[in-house]
Amino acid sequence: MDVNQLEVLLAVAKEQSFSRAAQALHRTQPAVSQAIRRLESELGEPLFDRSSKDGTLTASGRVLFDFAEQMLNLRQGAHAAIKELRDLHRGKLSLSANEYTVMYLLPVLSIFRQRHPDIKVEVKRSLASRIASEVLGRVVEIGVVSFKPNESAISSVPVLTDELALIVAVDHPLAAKQLVSVRELGAESFIAHNVPSPYRERVVRTFEKYRTPLNISMEMPTLESIKRLVEQGMGVALIPRLTAQSEIARGQVAALTVKEMRFERRLQLIYRRSATLSHAAKAFLRVARDLNPPQKSTRDTKEKKVTANQLSPSSQQRRQLP
Repeated sequence: MDVNQLEVLLAVAKEQSFSRAAQALHRTQPAVSQAIRRLESELGEPLFDRSSKDGTLTASGRVLFDFAEQMLNLRQGAHAAIKELRDLHRGKLSLSANEYTVMYLLPVLSIFRQRHPDIKVEVKRSLASRIASEVLGRVVEIGVVSFKPNESAISSVPVLTDELALIVAVDHPLAAKQLVSVRELGAESFIAHNVPSPYRERVVRTFEKYRTPLNISMEMPTLESIKRLVEQGMGVALIPRLTAQSEIARGQVAALTVKEMRFERRLQLIYRRSATLSHAAKAFLRVARDLNPPQKSTRDTKEKKVTANQLSPSSQQRRQLP
């Protein structure tokens, strides 16, 4: 039993004629008759009353007619649903990011939602060390990380260059400066994140290299709490500039560059190399590429690169895509 045979059954019953059903289906009458005979042979029951000339269904025929309508309606519904997915009128986008990299998603998702308001977006918060495994395990389709994973089964798309910034309260003695040296920070009280990271290790090694004490007076579980404490004058902090962009723009904190710590991070969108991405995921990658066309680092080229500064709220409005 196949869908084509069921279409023939419905056509004969509705047209009440084998010949008219053949015309409606653009088939020959013998082909229509053969399709019905095959159905009857498979079921072991006559489906039409052959003594009638108007295509009257038997009791078995009426039962199969109801099921045939349901099956064909389901097929039409499936085609419509797939078309909606393809046209981005339905579907889901699943992403994974940590407390830092989720900040990159905000302007990208804003544009994505403007373009595709019918797509449901789910962002899962995770540790950076777990995001690649969540992508490989199909927990999410796309992850956002600040490093290039080593897994060969992962594809990555660089989207944004960020840098380390020293943030201080606006009334701090260093607030008027744009550039400081490590040796100027030996007397400062630092507020640090309590989750270990390679960048924290680089900071520690840099202080050691210049024989300058690194005084960590507080460790906090979130970047948000670190920024609030800095704003209140409780200490200074070294955090990714992207995460403090709003506070810097509003004048809540001042941001400086430590000349010995020009540490760049290249944010990456990652997904399974062999994956057949959903239409929603492909659309998200297009938005990300449009907003942040890949550029080489200043170490390799003098071309202008996309940085966290370009994703501030005011500049984002200026860069609205057509």
